[in-house]
Amino acid sequence: REAELGLNPDEIAFYDALATNESAVRELGDEILKKIAIEITDKLRKSTTVDWQVRDSVRARLKILVRRTLQRYKYPPDKAAEAVELVLKQAEVLSNGWSR
Repeated sequence: REAELGLNPDEIAFYDALATNESAVRELGDEILKKIAIEITDKLRKSTTVDWQVRDSVRARLKILVRRTLQRYKYPPDKAAEAVELVLKQAEVLSNGWSR
């Protein structure tokens, strides 16, 4: 699947979170969702700290970062809040493997 989509495992996790919204898949298409997943992966990797999951200020900043990225790509607003939460849940799981 990595080769098929051209994404690494972390990017696929975020892509899947974004693709749960059928209207996003219809309106934006695969290529834009891939771009968003790549950008979010990069931004979150650079922005997470060791204790980010327990620090509300850091969580809030990451939430805004993801929301703004989705808005910039015109991600459908009907499920944007849900997508932000899914992305942050994925980040919680994946960030344990990200080294700073």
